Amino acid sequence: MKEVTLKQIASQLGVSITTVSKALKNYPDVSEKTKKKIIDLANKLNYTPNSFAVNLRTRQSKTIGLIIPTVDYNFFSKVFEGVLAEAQKRDFLVILLRSNEKLDVEKKQIELLINKRVDGILMSLSNETGEFEHIKNIINNKTPLVLFDKIAKLINCSKVVINDRKAAYDAVHYLIKKGHKKIAHFRGSLMPQNSIDRFLGYKKALEDNNIMYDSSLVYFCDNNTDFEDGYKNAQQAVAEHPDLDAIFAITDLVAIGIVKYLNDVNIEIPKKIAVFGFCNSFMSQVISPKLTTIDQPGYEIGKKAASILFDEIELKKNNEPICYQSIELETSIIERGSA
Repeated sequence: MKEVTLKQIASQLGVSITTVSKALKNYPDVSEKTKKKIIDLANKLNYTPNSFAVNLRTRQSKTIGLIIPTVDYNFFSKVFEGVLAEAQKRDFLVILLRSNEKLDVEKKQIELLINKRVDGILMSLSNETGEFEHIKNIINNKTPLVLFDKIAKLINCSKVVINDRKAAYDAVHYLIKKGHKKIAHFRGSLMPQNSIDRFLGYKKALEDNNIMYDSSLVYFCDNNTDFEDGYKNAQQAVAEHPDLDAIFAITDLVAIGIVKYLNDVNIEIPKKIAVFGFCNSFMSQVISPKLTTIDQPGYEIGKKAASILFDEIELKKNNEPICYQSIELETSIIERGSA
């Protein structure tokens, strides 16, 4: 079946195309009688607006891009839900892409979204992202950009984050107040800002409680959402530090790997070794013992980041100046059985 056009409706009713267009948009300068005739015929012919033509007229694609590093981590699924909730309110589509923590993939995805002429981009950087020319290309293209979670401080755009340093500090301070002194940190790779900040929070909490920092208690998880990294590093940490009494992990998934290893070798949690995660994922509530963790508000981060992006898209459309925002959302400790 051929697509029904405004011209066909106008021709059948003997009115102008402009009148048909105004009637379908409920303009007040079209009489109710004419408006009813037009709407009835449009419904009868199953008329739907040509979205491409609308987009050309409004200079909007009604589409945004969302680039996340991984889909294996519960946090990003919550972010996506928050973004989607905001997008649906405004009749926008969301193109979801995964960089898989690879810089080259991230570059290609940005190029793809710019070529698709999306109205704006939301993204959390990959672990490999240490250069930012491809990010600057988004801004140079005058495409609104909001970074969240893993951000670059050198990029001049709006950002939605948590205070990773404070959250990590609170977690380690909690462990110390529970009597733990030999606390390992399973950190992320060297590149992402949140990995750096959580490490610095860990280190500062030790310092403020007169516990000497020991670099041999810091273990790297190259993929900071990897269960296997947690399991293997726990095995190594227990072998190298028989007096180890607590582990603070960069993510819940890493912490769950730790819990699995300790359970496998019958090391009692938290009596012998306490485990502290980061995110408050669904899995943190179903393992045994349940995981003490930092509640990272993924849904709220996604919703707030999308809200800011849509505001900036509207400002750009109206040729109004954009003032970049840096929003910091609160975290809290979720106390459970592992610590």
